[in-house]
Amino acid sequence: MAGRTSTRHTSVSRKRSTYPDRWNLTHLVKDPTAEIDALLADLESKVAKIEAVRPTLAPSLSSQALLTLLRLSEEITQGASQLGAYAYLRFSENTKSAEARSLKTRVEERLTGLNNRLLFFELWWQSLDDANAARLMADAGDLRYHLETIRRYKPHTLSEPEEKIINVKNVTGRSAVNTLYDVVTNGLTFTMTLGGKKKTVNREELMTYVRHSKASVRQAAYQELHRVYAPQRDLLGEIYKTLVNDWKSENMGLRDFSSPIATRNLGNDVPDQAVDVLLATCAKNADIFQTYFRLKAKICKIKPMSRYHLYAPHRTETRKYTYTDAVAMVLNAYRGFSPRLAELAEQVFRDRHIDSPTRPGKLGGAYCYSVVPGLTPYVMLNFTGEARDIATMAHELGHAVHGMMAKDHSVFTFHSTLPLAETASVFGERILSDALMSQERNKAVQQGLLLSQLDDIYATVLRQAYFVRFEKLAHQMIADGATADQLAKAYGEELRQQFGKAVKVPSEFHWEWLMIPHLFASPFYCYAYSFGNLLVLALYRMYKEQGASFVPKYLDLLATGGSQSPQQILATVGVNMTSETFWQSGFDTIKGMVEQLEETM
Repeated sequence: MAGRTSTRHTSVSRKRSTYPDRWNLTHLVKDPTAEIDALLADLESKVAKIEAVRPTLAPSLSSQALLTLLRLSEEITQGASQLGAYAYLRFSENTKSAEARSLKTRVEERLTGLNNRLLFFELWWQSLDDANAARLMADAGDLRYHLETIRRYKPHTLSEPEEKIINVKNVTGRSAVNTLYDVVTNGLTFTMTLGGKKKTVNREELMTYVRHSKASVRQAAYQELHRVYAPQRDLLGEIYKTLVNDWKSENMGLRDFSSPIATRNLGNDVPDQAVDVLLATCAKNADIFQTYFRLKAKICKIKPMSRYHLYAPHRTETRKYTYTDAVAMVLNAYRGFSPRLAELAEQVFRDRHIDSPTRPGKLGGAYCYSVVPGLTPYVMLNFTGEARDIATMAHELGHAVHGMMAKDHSVFTFHSTLPLAETASVFGERILSDALMSQERNKAVQQGLLLSQLDDIYATVLRQAYFVRFEKLAHQMIADGATADQLAKAYGEELRQQFGKAVKVPSEFHWEWLMIPHLFASPFYCYAYSFGNLLVLALYRMYKEQGASFVPKYLDLLATGGSQSPQQILATVGVNMTSETFWQSGFDTIKGMVEQLEETM
């Protein structure tokens, strides 16, 4: 997820190091030709060992026997995770590569087959009586939350043959349809005319122009984006409707969830009430951002403020950054907060686990892939030298250090649950923004920094919440037989509510939902961004109040990984996620920033 920051050059206290900007995948698979079949065969033999104990599974199973099975299951999951990551990273490098797509499909199919053979173990564990389950979990140590999570799904789990069919269907169905979306959208090219010269670019390069200093260029970039996507509306609309219907058929039709979003909430281990309160509080505070965009229009001399100009830069944001400078800025900001986090972030570069340049066919956006405990995570960027790319780097490295801090947990419990998965990444962006602001004495640049921070907070809090509001509408509308045109109309109405009279919304933005990959690949995922950002605003306020004494608490929170429920983890820092007061405190902080911006005018 991209953020923005100041474009002013900052002083660097340590010597710059030059790191390669392409990743090295040999830590996953050294020789794919020779190893992939051998790795699959090794997984096969370990799966067979677990299958062999199936007749011995009984309520009287000893704790030691369960732990032996779980350790073998960990080995299988680690091997499968590394192989799956290798296939996905290869696909990310070039989505147009037939070889990479073939490898990804082959690996997914084989791993799904192995996973199906192990379904019996989870189903047995779910069926176990509460007393024996409690007895066995008492000795499970770090694996306890993993075992609790499996039992949490008990009311929504089907029979073993049915679960196997769904797993196979998802590879050739849902996963294949979403891969088609990736192939279609990442293969699109765009044309921009600058200085009388035409230039062909990919989407990542095109989106740099929506932050151009000239209003005409910003508008042209958005119009080109929508021009190229327009012929794909029918195809992408049908892909979306297919994925939504599949989600409904499986989760509501077969698994008996009460609503489409309830599936995501259970996976996140977050109460439905907490998500409802979060989304309602976001909508209630939309006027804060409407006020912000009115102020921004005055500062940037935009009249009228339009959706074309939402990310218009401040006049101080004019320069491009080298990759080396960006790395130095991010690492220095991390070091100012915690030398330990800076050391871990730098390890991603040292181990060559980051791929930065934008290329034709490369997957758009950015991500961090924490594969297994103890292996340095992989980070994908599309670095174009823009200011926002520096914040994106800080964000994705936050994900990486989160996974590295939790390396002492099991492969089943080192990943944070989704709502907390954005904590370290967004905190990394705040560290960077705060470091830049503290170094700056020029009022105009301070104003630019505030604009950058508020642009980022808008994009990661309110915008994401409204995506989820639209999804809740869209899933119901599609169940009722809605067309793509009707969905676009509904999306437009959500935009008008979000922006009020502060921002004009041209009609082509009604189709923006077709361009949001998360809506296709991970329904209702986006509220995690709103959750994570508002949480970080609260945590960062604690840091500013408590100073250095806060840092160990924060590092402990990261080191917990996903070994406890989100409610337990947040309770240790005094957060109640079902409280409107808590979410409102985040918006009160945002309102204070808007008032601070107004004082600079």
